[in-house]
Amino acid sequence: MSIDKFTTLTTTMIPLPIENVDTDQIIPARFLKATTKEGFGDNLFADWRYDKAGNPKKDFVLNNPNYSGDVLVAGKNFGSGSSREHAAWAVAGYGLKAVVSSYFADIFKNNSLNNGVLPVQVSDEFLKKIFSAIEKDAKTQIEINLENQTVTLLSTGEKESFEINGYKKNCMLNGFDDIDYLLNIKEEITEFEKKVPTFSAL
Repeated sequence: MSIDKFTTLTTTMIPLPIENVDTDQIIPARFLKATTKEGFGDNLFADWRYDKAGNPKKDFVLNNPNYSGDVLVAGKNFGSGSSREHAAWAVAGYGLKAVVSSYFADIFKNNSLNNGVLPVQVSDEFLKKIFSAIEKDAKTQIEINLENQTVTLLSTGEKESFEINGYKKNCMLNGFDDIDYLLNIKEEITEFEKKVPTFSAL
C-alpha cells in the first residue's frame, strides 16, 4: 500500500515527555488480534488515554485541547519492547506524520518508516529545547525538511540535522512502499535481467 509523500512538514506538536515508552504502552497487547490497520489510531496509548469505562482521561496529552499537530515529541528511547508493527500502525492511524525523540528502538524505527511515519532523532539537548518551547507556547511550530534532513524549531530558529537510511528517504519523498519502489524501477530490473547470463541445467 502506498504511503503519503513526505517532503517538508510545518506543524504544532504534541508533547509526551516520558522516557522508555514501549510498544505495549503505545498499543496494548489486547488490541493485536486485528489483522488490518483500521481502528488502531483510536487505541493509541489506550491505557493512558482512557479510564476503565472508556472515558477520556483529562490529564493525558492526547485529550488536552491545547495540544494538536502532526508530530509527537517523545522522551528518550521511544518504541522499545516487542517488535509489534501494530505500534507503528497506531501512530500512523492517529494521523501523526513524524515522531521526534532523542533515541528510538531500531525495530520501531523501521516499522515506522514502512508505514509512512518519519522517526526524527535529535540530540538530548535539542529535545529539551523543543519541550521547553512547547511548554512556553503550546502553538509553537516545528519544521521537518526531509530532503535536507533538518528539523527547525521555528520560535527560535534553532536547527539540527537527523539521519535516515537513503532508501527509506527516497521511498518517503516519493510516497513509495517497498512494492511501489520495485514497480517504479521495473524497466531497470528488466534491462538488468537481459544482461545477466542464463545457465541451463546439465
